[in-house]
Amino acid sequence: MDAVLRALVVWAVLMLLFRVTGKRTLSQATTFDFILLLVVGEATQQALLGEDFSIMMAAIVITTLIALDRLADYLGYRFPKLDKLLESVAVILIDDGKVLKDRMAKAHMTEEEILTFARQAHGLESMDQVKYAVLEKSGGVTIVPRE
Repeated sequence: MDAVLRALVVWAVLMLLFRVTGKRTLSQATTFDFILLLVVGEATQQALLGEDFSIMMAAIVITTLIALDRLADYLGYRFPKLDKLLESVAVILIDDGKVLKDRMAKAHMTEEEILTFARQAHGLESMDQVKYAVLEKSGGVTIVPRE
């Protein structure tokens, strides 16, 4: 019964915190958000098993981590230079039809991956139909077709 109560309390704390702080879709999650979720998972696991941390300590740790994430978002919004430090920036991979191989190599992207995004988003069949391809901060690729 103790494990059920612990699970209920941890679930309630997490639900409350994530509802209050807002939500993001997985495609919009940043690397920092992913790391945050891994650490929250570890804190939650310890609270559920009752080994090292109490439920209250896990709630404090999780609350602190989420508050830090929200603070980082706010500071990035207020100070764009800090945002570039905390988050990645969008990278143009194809500029006016010209494939920028050095940027694609740095991003570990291939022309075939770009073409896959182009087919999925716009039904394009070849690279010469792509005017711009941008690797977004979220990790997605935006395709702008030629007119």
